[in-house]
Amino acid sequence: MADFDFSSIIAGLQDGSVVPYIGPGVLADSHNASGDPIPADSDSLIHAMNNGQPMAPRLMYEFPRAAMHIELKRGRKFLTKFLNELYGEQQWSRAGFHDWLATLKPSYVIDINRDVQLQESYADTPHIMVNGVARIGGTDYRFKIYHYDGKEYKEVEQEDVDVSLPVLFKPMGTPLPASNYIASDADYVDYITELMGGFAIPSFMKESRMGKQYVLIGMRLTRDSERMVMADITWGCDEPRGWALIKEPTAKEIRYCKRMGIEIIDADHTDLINAAGANLANSLPDVQTVGC
Repeated sequence: MADFDFSSIIAGLQDGSVVPYIGPGVLADSHNASGDPIPADSDSLIHAMNNGQPMAPRLMYEFPRAAMHIELKRGRKFLTKFLNELYGEQQWSRAGFHDWLATLKPSYVIDINRDVQLQESYADTPHIMVNGVARIGGTDYRFKIYHYDGKEYKEVEQEDVDVSLPVLFKPMGTPLPASNYIASDADYVDYITELMGGFAIPSFMKESRMGKQYVLIGMRLTRDSERMVMADITWGCDEPRGWALIKEPTAKEIRYCKRMGIEIIDADHTDLINAAGANLANSLPDVQTVGC
């Protein structure tokens, strides 16, 4: 949508009142050395997990369903190994969106992708990273918290968090610094249950998220699991909840966003980046050339 005014969203991203909620679409231009795109969305993840082949139609509906099928057949270790190799060992080019986001370094970012590019964007900046976990014993909580001091990660308890640092929230997990993933149906059931009960988000994040608005970037809202996770993570937001950058939204997405108080913008992350560049250029003072 070329005529949409992104200025309020851009200003909100800069001052922290608007939180970027990042989905698979932002990785569209990330490739390996052979030119193959990084598997990030539901269909591409299923193909990658199944040696490049589609699975039965009932399993192709959503990655968690296909992952549950694989977990039951080949075990949880296979699923973890697959995601570790995909995101922790294979080399992928930097997505342009992450290069742009690294120039902003928002104080709070939610990234439902499982890759490490967001972490790389903050590699020179001390920060807090919160990773979602599921189906673990010995605790009521469904997260692990890490403090990054500019060189390495160290696990910390929520009462020891430096709340002045930027927070990177990876609810679906990541291979670094320790591999934990929300992937199969069983993971999502456990995680969403505890998310609804308040045990999947640290207390300091519950306080800081009050009154925020969100901009959903690179996210389609056709999958039930992703919609439930998003709805609970953004609880306590300001009204309206925010915006979703969705090219050619479906009727299902339109109905859902209307019910959730989310304004759909018929655009994608490249439109936002271009608008941010234009906004910056317009804010610069005029430079007069003085002849010799």
